[in-house]
Amino acid sequence: MREGELAIEDLEALRVPLSGYCYRLLGSSADTDDAVQETLIRASSKRDQYDPGRARLSTWVHRIATNVCIDMLRAAKRRALVMDVASAQNSDLGAPLPPEAWVEPMPDSRLLGGQDPGDVVLGRETVRLAFIAALQHLAPRQRAVLVLRDVLVFTAQETAEILGTTVPAVNSALQRARATLDADRPDPFDTYDPEDAGQRDLLRRYVTAFETHDIAGLTAVMREDAVASMPPFQWRLEGARKIAAVIGTSDSCAGARLVPCRINGAPGFGQYRPGDDGVLRPFALVSVDIRDGHIAHLVTFLGTQHRFAEFGLPESLRGAEQVTV
Repeated sequence: MREGELAIEDLEALRVPLSGYCYRLLGSSADTDDAVQETLIRASSKRDQYDPGRARLSTWVHRIATNVCIDMLRAAKRRALVMDVASAQNSDLGAPLPPEAWVEPMPDSRLLGGQDPGDVVLGRETVRLAFIAALQHLAPRQRAVLVLRDVLVFTAQETAEILGTTVPAVNSALQRARATLDADRPDPFDTYDPEDAGQRDLLRRYVTAFETHDIAGLTAVMREDAVASMPPFQWRLEGARKIAAVIGTSDSCAGARLVPCRINGAPGFGQYRPGDDGVLRPFALVSVDIRDGHIAHLVTFLGTQHRFAEFGLPESLRGAEQVTV
């Protein structure tokens, strides 16, 4: 490598921040992987063109990533959460929608790894599933402007360089993006703090009530207006009593276990179901949102059993294993 030439290691060090950026734009785990890999390939092939005197490395690489993501978004449909779909207000499963219809979950380790402690709170809030779904209401370039300016805190000049436009155009797009986001902003949730004793106790009580089919206990830990959903189906239940009754009486939850993990900057679980051999195996990832000290949203992502390792979850459990929440 020639003196001063950009090293592959310098690019690889940007994989996590690039994943966070591309995921906020795309809302898809698989698409994010593809976009980041394509970005790093393009950057590597052009690394002799990088001039540190003209732009920061992160600015230069984010410009490549933005072009990759916008190209991917040209033919893409808006992703959503079940909570955002008006026709989902029913308790019948119906037919599943294709994977590209929904915002997909991501592990914190791929989105927030290596962040400074002061940036973690903002990072968690801006990868929450509801926030990612709200971003889907924005046109791709507006989405990029808002994430670059308000989330990643690039300057207006750097954002203009990334997007290949002018500062006035960036400021105008940011103003429109903020207005659109304000009109579709999700309900606020409690800031997730893994060290918060109250939140930890709430999650422990939920796990105990879930695993013992305690309907009263389930009702007690949820907000009265709690919502449960299960993509890829447009199935949604509203109300703590209804959700508790379904969980508490469902044969499909018999013997199931919950193992804690972190999903999109919020608490989550891997749900395991027992097989005939007594071994519990992955069933689905479950995301939890807390509001006012109670569980407000439960999202069960069916078809995610093959992704448990990404979230640091074991491939199987024995029935007697103890799990700490």
